[in-house]
Amino acid sequence: MPVPPHLQDPPIYRDLMRAWADRGRTLPGRHDPEWIRLAAPQVTRGQFSAFQDPRGDGR
Repeated sequence: MPVPPHLQDPPIYRDLMRAWADRGRTLPGRHDPEWIRLAAPQVTRGQFSAFQDPRGDGR
């Protein structure tokens, strides 16, 4: 089975991606350190105490 040819992005799209990259913007399909930072869990171990529920009390 022949492999389909790799289609290049239209020049206007490549120019837009280059302009966004130059300005530090997020780009589709690229690693985004800001998103990783924002999506990371903010709760640290021990930040909240656990409820001490006696077994069998219906809670």
